[in-house]
Amino acid sequence: MEYTEILEKQIIGRLRIDNPWWNENEIPAFYRDMTPRLYMDIFYPLIKSSDIQRAILLMGPRRVGKTVMLYHSIQRLIDDGVSAQNIIYISVETPIYNNIHLERLFLLCKQTLGKSDDNSSTYYVFFDEIQYLKEWEVHLKSLVDTYRNVRFVASGSAAAELQKRSNESGAGRFTDFSLPPLTFYEYIHLKGYQHLLTRSDIGWHDMEVEVDATIDVNRLNELFIDYINYGGYPEVVFSQKIRENPGQFIRHDIIDKVLLRDLPSLYGIQDVQELNSVFTMIAYHSGSQFSYETMSKESGVRKDTLRRYISYLEAAFLIKVIHRTDDTAKRYQRDTSFKIYLTNPSLRCALFQPITETDGEIGELVETTVYAQWIPRSNANISYANWREGKNKQGEVDIVGIDAGRQKPFWAVEIKWSDRYAQKPEELESLLYFMPKNGLTQAIVTSKTIMSNRAMNCGELLFIPTACYAYTVGKNTLHKTKQLYGL
Repeated sequence: MEYTEILEKQIIGRLRIDNPWWNENEIPAFYRDMTPRLYMDIFYPLIKSSDIQRAILLMGPRRVGKTVMLYHSIQRLIDDGVSAQNIIYISVETPIYNNIHLERLFLLCKQTLGKSDDNSSTYYVFFDEIQYLKEWEVHLKSLVDTYRNVRFVASGSAAAELQKRSNESGAGRFTDFSLPPLTFYEYIHLKGYQHLLTRSDIGWHDMEVEVDATIDVNRLNELFIDYINYGGYPEVVFSQKIRENPGQFIRHDIIDKVLLRDLPSLYGIQDVQELNSVFTMIAYHSGSQFSYETMSKESGVRKDTLRRYISYLEAAFLIKVIHRTDDTAKRYQRDTSFKIYLTNPSLRCALFQPITETDGEIGELVETTVYAQWIPRSNANISYANWREGKNKQGEVDIVGIDAGRQKPFWAVEIKWSDRYAQKPEELESLLYFMPKNGLTQAIVTSKTIMSNRAMNCGELLFIPTACYAYTVGKNTLHKTKQLYGL
């Protein structure tokens, strides 16, 4: 589109519409009325910090609340005394901005506000969905270097691709911040059910330790199933209308836009139906062990193409590949098998149907949900252990934490949606084999309702209701993120 005086007037008109606080001194009520994500208390201090001259890059999958977080940040800036006319929001995917450089849009905003010559005031500039601008990282780096008194914040949905370009072109200029789907911890707090959780003392290694427990495990389990079906996206959590047909919302606004638009435009994918078919297969079997060989046979897609598709789906933060180790936590030299988890279990509900706690697929979805609490954690070195004993017997431990320095396991968790193993712990044969083999004297096993500990010959097992464990992991993931940013 040729840049003309008429187009400039249209762009200025659009900028005024997108920045109503210039006149009203507050963000629209639609965003004001939304409950902020708990991650907001980590993200906002990064915007206000002026110690280092960097742009903030907010990354995450579609519909997890990135745009809402930008609006909430704008309102907090206004509430903290920043002039509303020094705050600029630009949605880069707006068609009228197509092929117009970020700097030109910034200068047009200043021109519109009558501040073209004001180069001393501090400005806050928000670029939403920045991945739609070709070579955005070059333009953003140039802005950071040129305008020392401006805080630039950008958001994007293709997390891994954005991070890759951030590392390559924005080293020392960008601070990356990942916003995951709602954790179960956030879900409980946003819904106002944190009163169901309490701290309980339990015997562990000849001492009393505090763990997250619940005053009503049946109600917490109901909420856990609700979270599995609907809980990953803030809009679905709070909108009864969307919950009546989550498939339409998630398919159209998340899956279709990512698979049919975002990924093809980023990676030049020709056969989007093939990509969609592969994702649907993965979503249905989330938590299962895959291999490229079997996936290729079942889907008819070549193995090299499957590898690319899986890397693209990871880049869009729809899935996470978890690699396996053997019974001594060593990586296989030829790692032909691996597990794939949805980063958000409600994706499966949207594609197929909601589950109940007695459905046959509940085990894999519960495991997917627990992994979804771990996946957002920076530098979480987790695997699953899988090995063969003799010709016919296979062993597996669901989650193993690896000590990066020693390359040895230092904790293990077995995910169960049943109280059976709390009553018959001797049936946990793989875990009881794995523990002494790796010098572990304790391990966690999740249950449906029971919290207890059992002394075994190889050490102690701590049984925790799965919903309580997922809550704890989500809480710790949030706290680890705070520590990562020095908060």
